Amino acid sequence: MTQDKSLINSADKSNIGSQPEVMGILNVTPDSFSDGGKFASFDKALAQVAQMISDGADIIDIGGESTRPGAVDVSEADELTRVIPLLKAIKANFTIKVSIDTSKAEVMAQAIAHGADIINDVRALQNEGCLAVLAQSNVPVCLMHMQGLPRSMQENPHYDEVIGDIKQFFIERINVCEQAGIKRERLILDPGFGFGKTLEQNYQLLAQLHQFSDLGLPLLSGTSRKSMIGNLLARKVDERLAGSLTTAIIAAQKNVSIIRVHDVKETVDALKVLAMTVKYQ
Repeated sequence: MTQDKSLINSADKSNIGSQPEVMGILNVTPDSFSDGGKFASFDKALAQVAQMISDGADIIDIGGESTRPGAVDVSEADELTRVIPLLKAIKANFTIKVSIDTSKAEVMAQAIAHGADIINDVRALQNEGCLAVLAQSNVPVCLMHMQGLPRSMQENPHYDEVIGDIKQFFIERINVCEQAGIKRERLILDPGFGFGKTLEQNYQLLAQLHQFSDLGLPLLSGTSRKSMIGNLLARKVDERLAGSLTTAIIAAQKNVSIIRVHDVKETVDALKVLAMTVKYQ
């Protein structure tokens, strides 16, 4: 099923002075690292969507499978049961862009059929059938870099040169997507903070996000409440707001297009202050 979806603000969003879109995280899983089980019930999940929209979210990102370090796989049937009814309800009750965080071709296909605006894939369409599903649609897709798999990705991450290696991965995946019939302008890139990176590598990546700008595609940054903040500051998951906001501001200053967060209201406020300041530089 082909849908006419435009890319999230297009690659032009990388221009200096533009304000990133805020993507609110909605984990409908029992084992998410930050809010596992909190929004697993349908009613609570829908209420959280309403709250995030009220708080200023531009996009809602629904995840039906945890990708935290050590996470176990979820069956296709379970993921569909968690994600698709909620997607349908959001589309029926709200006017908001919805992203589906999945690496399964069938989940992607059904999500697109029910109106998903973005596919957000931590495996960058490397799983069987995913390229073909996206090639048959016009929905934008976010390609994330991950070294290894969730179960083992943090055991011993190694790079010859972290920025160069991730950039090469993106170049290869962009080429594969284009060869499969997915137009370049539909792609969004996520360097994958915390997905097979050490503490130092994560902060090098944050500091040097601008080095991906020559790829000419929008960037998504997702650092919210992650261990790169907790380990640096010795803070529990529910004590990482200050660190999350700081990384969001840094990412915005590096001209990312989308910032993926748990704390929508606070992030929107922080970005408004930054935007007002940038206005007078």
